[in-house]
Amino acid sequence: MKPLLILIADDHPVMRRGLRALLDSRPGWRVCAEASNGNQAVAEAQRLRPRVAILDIGMPELNGLLATERIRKAVPSTRVLILTMHNDEDLIAATVKAGAHGYLLKSDAEQDLIAAVDALLQDKTFFTRTASEGLLHRLQDKARETASGSSGDLLTNREQEVMQLLAEGWSNKEVATKLGLSTRTVESHRASIMKKLGCRSLADLVRCAIRKRILP
Repeated sequence: MKPLLILIADDHPVMRRGLRALLDSRPGWRVCAEASNGNQAVAEAQRLRPRVAILDIGMPELNGLLATERIRKAVPSTRVLILTMHNDEDLIAATVKAGAHGYLLKSDAEQDLIAAVDALLQDKTFFTRTASEGLLHRLQDKARETASGSSGDLLTNREQEVMQLLAEGWSNKEVATKLGLSTRTVESHRASIMKKLGCRSLADLVRCAIRKRILP
């Protein structure tokens, strides 16, 4: 019987080792690859087609939400579990919108990781209790969500990529090279992002990225 393949993506090596130790202890499961950023996670998922991908939400280059969208589009059979330290209602709702099947707090990983992956392997969803309560509250309070007008929803996927790289400190030229775009196109995206988010400087952009959990 072939082992059930699991992909781990987190930019902290110690966290990856801890997750691997928990998962490899389960008979029939095998961690097939590790990734340290979102782009690498997408590439490994496309190459290995794991049954489950465990993604940290605050990875460099491509955050966990955008990586989830790409993995779900490229490999629909892969179930995605988001791993994060943030118990945030907006973030939980964004996780569901991105196509993830589970949301696990890092503080709960030691006790709930096996149960979470097992649920995904059975084509179920898994949300830790605190996350489930937050999601229920979020769905029951759509009026508040509309009133808050989450600015992240205004950005296209490409603009979110550009925003993350700029917030990480990459120059316009470096962002252009990484994304295969022209510098002028990146400058255009940057101007659009700043306008949509009401940012006047790169420092404002970094603060916005932190608030939106794009940066850890």
